Amino acid sequence: MLGFFETGFSNLGGWPSPILMIFLGGVLLYLGIARKMEPLLLVPIGFGVVLVNLPLGGLTETIGGEPAGLLSRIFRYGLVWEIIPCFIFLGLGAMTDFGPLIANPKTLILGAGAQFGVYFAFFIALLIGSAFPDVVKIGIEEAASIGIIGGADGPTTIYLTNRLAPHFIGATAVAAYTYMALVPIIQPPVIKLLTTQKERAIYMKPQLRSVSKTEKILFPLIAAIIIILLVPKSAPLIGMFMFGNLLFASGVTERLADTAANAFM
Repeated sequence: MLGFFETGFSNLGGWPSPILMIFLGGVLLYLGIARKMEPLLLVPIGFGVVLVNLPLGGLTETIGGEPAGLLSRIFRYGLVWEIIPCFIFLGLGAMTDFGPLIANPKTLILGAGAQFGVYFAFFIALLIGSAFPDVVKIGIEEAASIGIIGGADGPTTIYLTNRLAPHFIGATAVAAYTYMALVPIIQPPVIKLLTTQKERAIYMKPQLRSVSKTEKILFPLIAAIIIILLVPKSAPLIGMFMFGNLLFASGVTERLADTAANAFM
């Protein structure tokens, strides 16, 4: 029996049970592999959930406050040091074509819809924190970290949470990416509820002017300067995002832009 108690099987009890979390990880893997729902997000998240809940594996172990396990090192040097979110934004910038936005700046208003989600989630989190203070402690910092999930942006969620409420980073990161992955499930019934079949069948012919290469090159430069001057703390994310877009728009760094947008991501 001594040998049994030295294995991970003897440590599968407690609450929340690792068995339950392993099952949830399996569900995410099923959705990503069998149902092909955001596999680039759900497959690594699901397998990561399984790994971290295997007792005595040492993947998240720390010694004297320093990371000793594989995943704890990735967490420290990739997330806490804010390297991974910035690199993701580099790839996103290289994948983004701002041509339609430059041709029709009014579409910028559509981005305001995401901000509604941010404030909605922020105030709901504060309400829950004030209603159940003995169950969960949610202050301004924690509520802001939860609220940013409403913008449907994983790297931004990780970056902001690491600055405001580092103890929440695991929960908010998983929640943000899971929510993003479930958009294909959530969105269709909402669209059908708010629109008719006739409205969904309307074809809107694009009427955009041609955007010059100079405009596409100047846009990331000007946007980076203005945004970083307005919100200096956004410099790492916005700087990498606009740099990635400059690689794409310049037309002289095709290999770098292609690597950042495809293989790197």
